[in-house]
Amino acid sequence: MTFNEVTAMQIRSAMQNTPGLSERHMFGGVAFMLEGNMCCGVIEDNLVVRVGPDAYEGALREPHTRPMDFTGHPLRGFVYVDRDGFNNDVALKQWIERGVNFVRTLPPK
Repeated sequence: MTFNEVTAMQIRSAMQNTPGLSERHMFGGVAFMLEGNMCCGVIEDNLVVRVGPDAYEGALREPHTRPMDFTGHPLRGFVYVDRDGFNNDVALKQWIERGVNFVRTLPPK
């Protein structure tokens, strides 16, 4: 798999001042980690956001989202967001913020 480098650059720009940020290549794409926990990433042209199990069903009811299921089995707590769901800076930042907010509830790894 590959990932959209333009989307990755947009995420890097939006998160550049976030303490504890790192990147890791995983799932055939790139993941953005906070204190060792994945909060968002890019796989192919999809934004991946870790919304957590409690917000999962609500996130799936939003336009342009679907379960993250690259293995054929949905990964509960993670959603794919199609390009139309983050086609401007405000929408992208809102999705990133959801991932950051959830990951901040987890202990550092």
